[in-house]
Amino acid sequence: NGVVSLIGATTQNPFFSLVAPLISRSQVFEFKPLLREEIVQLLKTALIDRERGLGNAGVSATDEALQFLAEVSDGDARRALNAVEIGAMSLTSDSKVLDLIVAQESIQKKAVQYDRDGDDHYDAASALIKSIRGSDPDAALYWLARMIEAGEDPRFLARRIVIAASEDIGNADPLAIVLAQSVANGVEFIGLPEGRILLAQAVTYL
Repeated sequence: NGVVSLIGATTQNPFFSLVAPLISRSQVFEFKPLLREEIVQLLKTALIDRERGLGNAGVSATDEALQFLAEVSDGDARRALNAVEIGAMSLTSDSKVLDLIVAQESIQKKAVQYDRDGDDHYDAASALIKSIRGSDPDAALYWLARMIEAGEDPRFLARRIVIAASEDIGNADPLAIVLAQSVANGVEFIGLPEGRILLAQAVTYL
């Protein structure tokens, strides 16, 4: 009838990644991560489904293994299902039970959810600075490590630390800016992975 429906999916915030005229003509639906109980039920169904699952393979799984996969999948059904499938394929004919050890070996390392050009980038940077400002070294190290693990540019982190040393610490500790600038120079000189040690030293000092 001449009507065209365009359906798009993205992991980014559409209000940042799409132009306003397109957003105004679209209906935006936000999908939430599945609950742990929902992941467990999904995996149980996959193990007995003979048409679309592993029902014909005769594989079972312990409750401990299912709970573990539901926990580490972080609401991602595809990740949990992939782990079950990999685990089932790795089982020998003598053992058709997917236990905790097999589940741990089958799950892939989860990539840190982080967007260097979107919300995650600025939210994490803000959390890092607020942790420093609140004198919480554990939280500061967490956000620093999260950003490094996600691939953040260490020079960006060094710049934020220098700014925090002046803006948030200031004359309360004049040596803070000296240390921060030294760390920035060191990070520029040696890079990662060793540069993370310098950055950690700076955030815990501040």
